[in-house]
Amino acid sequence: MSDYDVPAGIDVLRVFCGPDGRHGSALGVVREGSGHPEPAARQELARRLGFGGTVFVDDPERGHLDIYAPGLRLPFATNALVGAAWLLDLEVLEPAVGEVFGRQDGEFSWITARPEWVPPHTLERYGSAAEVEALPAPPPGEGRFYAWAWEDEAAGRVRARGFPRRDEKTVEDEATGAAALLLSTRLNRALNIRQGRGSQILTAPAPDGTVEIGGRVLLTAQG
Repeated sequence: MSDYDVPAGIDVLRVFCGPDGRHGSALGVVREGSGHPEPAARQELARRLGFGGTVFVDDPERGHLDIYAPGLRLPFATNALVGAAWLLDLEVLEPAVGEVFGRQDGEFSWITARPEWVPPHTLERYGSAAEVEALPAPPPGEGRFYAWAWEDEAAGRVRARGFPRRDEKTVEDEATGAAALLLSTRLNRALNIRQGRGSQILTAPAPDGTVEIGGRVLLTAQG
């Protein structure tokens, strides 16, 4: 389904866009979650939309959210929460994992998250950004694979690509906030990540073990 052919009541966002406003991860937001009260109906709508994430807003004032990907319910998803924090302009969101704090800072929307909320990824460092860009496909194996290299280590600039390795339909993820969070935790430093064709993800670890994840969000369609 294209960004411009969506059912009524659904906003389509791009999360983690590049400086030129392009790329990023597609996200659907159902502002009136009560119109789809049953989990099976929500899962079916997420499957039909086909985005990496679809958010059902159950209480827009308290930030109660329910997140689905095609095929499964997600207790936490970085792109979904960064996008929802921007769209709903809330300081506290409540997905299944519990309270998530959000803030707006100029052109960037941020959330604060914990690495234990994120599924495991294989984080593989390469010798140069050119090696990451030259990868034709992920190495053989199972599980999420995140290839990365320094573009400028002193400045914290990273070149990355994410490969879900879960099916043949999605060979590569354009923007993977979960992997960025794990990489920032491992390196224990703020990062400016250029992923995929041109998405941008910012991270900032805190002393309490949390990590802020930030990026640009654009509204691309309203159903």
